[in-house]
Amino acid sequence: MLTNPEDNLIKIYERSFREHWTLPALTDYGTPNTLTYGDLATHVACLHQLFHLCGIEPGDRIAVMGRNNCNWITVYLASVTYGAVIVPILQDFKANDALHLLNHSESKLFFVTELIWEGFELEDLETVQAVYSLTDFHIIASRGEHKEITYDDAVQQHKQQYPNGYMADDVHYIERSNAELASINYTSGTTGFSKGVLTPANALAGNIHFGLSTKLVYPGCRHVVFLPLAHAYGCAIDFLCVLAAGGHSYLIGRTPSPKILLQAFAEVKPTLILTVPLILEKIYKKQIVPQISKAPISWVLRVPFLDEIVLGKIREQLINAFGGCFEQIIIGGAPLNADVEAFLRKIKFPVTVGYGMTECAPLISYAHWEEYKPFSCGRLLPGLMEAKIDRPNKEGVGEVLVKGENVMQGYYKNPQATREVFTKDGWLKTGDLGYIDEDGFLFLKGRNKTMLLGPSGQNIYPEEIEAKLNNLPYVMESIVLQHEDHLVALVCPDYEAVDANHLNRSELELAMEENRKALNEMLANYEQVTKIKLYPHEFEKTPKRSIKRFLYTSMVNE
Repeated sequence: MLTNPEDNLIKIYERSFREHWTLPALTDYGTPNTLTYGDLATHVACLHQLFHLCGIEPGDRIAVMGRNNCNWITVYLASVTYGAVIVPILQDFKANDALHLLNHSESKLFFVTELIWEGFELEDLETVQAVYSLTDFHIIASRGEHKEITYDDAVQQHKQQYPNGYMADDVHYIERSNAELASINYTSGTTGFSKGVLTPANALAGNIHFGLSTKLVYPGCRHVVFLPLAHAYGCAIDFLCVLAAGGHSYLIGRTPSPKILLQAFAEVKPTLILTVPLILEKIYKKQIVPQISKAPISWVLRVPFLDEIVLGKIREQLINAFGGCFEQIIIGGAPLNADVEAFLRKIKFPVTVGYGMTECAPLISYAHWEEYKPFSCGRLLPGLMEAKIDRPNKEGVGEVLVKGENVMQGYYKNPQATREVFTKDGWLKTGDLGYIDEDGFLFLKGRNKTMLLGPSGQNIYPEEIEAKLNNLPYVMESIVLQHEDHLVALVCPDYEAVDANHLNRSELELAMEENRKALNEMLANYEQVTKIKLYPHEFEKTPKRSIKRFLYTSMVNE
């Protein structure tokens, strides 16, 4: 466990609020609502008063569910610094699923947006005593003695306690060890079953320690927060690390369309950008590929020296599109398409790929873009995480096992799953297949559960085949599945490209057959795809944009 007192999770924010009192902390992007660190600390103190009035004790669960906004973060920080356990619930969960998580976690208070609350009934909540709005903290529903406890009551009591105003020197929080539980994060994985990840304060502090020590975040840094805060990736860096450092987070509460994001980047000019691969992959496919495929440009790109001029202009356009002030873009949540990554490396675009999982809150590996080795996931976080490869094959590929400061305590109320995910000597099984090279860089090949066996026992990694298929014409996304001894690909078409070229159904099917032939030329004999089937809709995904494969495995038999 982290032993430096400065790494105590609660004290990190106690110190940050005091030191950065007058600096801007949070902004609901597109609104005039900006909170300084002093404003945020005051709201946190008022929520502490509310928790006290509601009889909340350290260790009690407080749930939050809604789109990114200042109040979401306030609830999270207030819960953690009070000594309670925060239960972030992804806004994309269906009401019935979220209801199960609320009851399973035994949450006593529930902060939620009114629109989401419409799918609930108070009598279905077994342990929740009061429900508060994420808009302005007004009480939505309550039972028993909690009916009379409002946020306004808490604010009035807070003012009585500090008649001369709440100042930086007044910020004092509970003494609580980093070994204590800080949050329960429910996964939304590709297997279809949510598990409650028990995240100790030490794991969150480990992520923050890394962000501060590497200067990824610093006083005055600017972040555009568009990944869901209830997901560990965006929560750790864009929120927890930024506010520990004295930075400024701009929260996008709407669905982050490319138009909204590009506008936000232009206005905020972020100093660091966290994203999932989809954003860069779409820009590459929709904007860069058509540009470099035109006859004059494609000819120039084959001429030495002239190609550097053209590629330099493309790099400049890309950097300006993301605001022009960022040091690097960090990709997480899924691997970046190899062709896209190769092109970005060719133009020296400042992008790197990290690796993590909810069970590690989430950071496992990372490397600065100038040190990053292409197609890797960086190096294990020094002093925080270590890894080894379990039962490697002759290529050195096996399951990645990790151990370190960021690792969870286990799964809540699920001892069997906890036993299954840890080895007897305490290593966490990530479920990912990969290898570590001689320089300590981690390379991933695919998921253990998705790996397929070829006709002669060869290992087939469907993610690698999908990455190649997704670059072909009229393909938006794909899944490669096994039917008996054959591989079949489900493809969701790129309807924008289909309409632009006026293709009918039969012409699209012919184009997919040409894609299949072109794809197989890039694959080994045992990886050959025998059929491409069209799927009419975008595949259902987890919040980090991984396809929920279990929903589609039966479709290759139809």
